[in-house]
Amino acid sequence: MVEADAVEPPAPALGAELEALRNELDERTHDLQRVTAEYANYRKRVDRDRSAAAELTTGAVLTALLPVLDDIDRAREHGDLVGPFASVAEQLTAVTGKLGLTPFGEKGDPFDPNRHEAVAHLTSADVTEATCVEVMRRGYTLGERLLRAALVAVADPE
Repeated sequence: MVEADAVEPPAPALGAELEALRNELDERTHDLQRVTAEYANYRKRVDRDRSAAAELTTGAVLTALLPVLDDIDRAREHGDLVGPFASVAEQLTAVTGKLGLTPFGEKGDPFDPNRHEAVAHLTSADVTEATCVEVMRRGYTLGERLLRAALVAVADPE
């Protein structure tokens, strides 16, 4: 029995080793939580960047198509949009709409210097606030982003 007492480690040494192991486990747990949080943030950032790059690319393609849409608008105004060309024009307009392109700029809209570019200015008794009285070229947005401002004539109240 004397040998059994000699083999058993003293209780304070075992307690200190147990405490050291718990501290090391806590450190590793915190390291794992930190790395997991960093990875989650990285994935969110990559997803956000990927989405922004896709929107920029879509915006660049749609911006290149704006002169074609302007020509379609002019043809529609002059009654030249007939036959097979009318079908192609409607399909192109539908596709750009599905991609998120939204036209704006109608006669009678309140003038917004953030969305409209005034190329003519006059006064009128018919309006109570700065109003677009003529639209020379429509403007377009892609989501919340302005692709092109509308060219308008603006009337102010007298």
